[in-house]
Amino acid sequence: MPETPDAPAPAPHPSPAPDAAASPGFAAAVSRARDACRETAARLDAAGVAREFLAEYVAPRRRFLVMRPAVMQPIGEVWRVGSLLLGASGELHELGHATRAAERGRPGYQSASREERREIAAAALRGGYAIGEAVNYDARPIPLDGASAETRSALSGSGPVGFDAGEVRVRWRAGAPLTGAPTLASFLAERADLLISPPFSGE
Repeated sequence: MPETPDAPAPAPHPSPAPDAAASPGFAAAVSRARDACRETAARLDAAGVAREFLAEYVAPRRRFLVMRPAVMQPIGEVWRVGSLLLGASGELHELGHATRAAERGRPGYQSASREERREIAAAALRGGYAIGEAVNYDARPIPLDGASAETRSALSGSGPVGFDAGEVRVRWRAGAPLTGAPTLASFLAERADLLISPPFSGE
């Protein structure tokens, strides 16, 4: 019987990147970031800045032999602050997708992507949102609990918010390094200023 050739040795795994979240001062930086979120939410609320809605998109599914259409299940209300969504109690989310509630209408001779957008807008209407209301969905929560593994993982990844040089910071754009990026506190303060007193508002 011919000998079976030895299997090739598995390729070595690359060394993991240093965990910035393990740096001294991480928990204190996360606490400052969490306070900044709560303070900004209170400031926007006091100024009467309009909120948008946050929902979970539930795809079409079959229930008891009946196909139910897609629907948006309400989660809460948020302010859009750049690439982030800020909840009324200071919860932070990464911006996902957004739509405006609208009637589905009859299928037309349009692109598949256009028809998909129409169906998503109709899902918002089925979720109880009024026509024209902005609804955010597919937004990923950004935990800010310094003691949790979820926070350490979220702030060590490539998302819009991360930990660097002793502070929680916001990337200028997707994929940009955190070096020199603004702190979350300064980012929120600047964005809140723009929402409270929009440029060219005539005030």
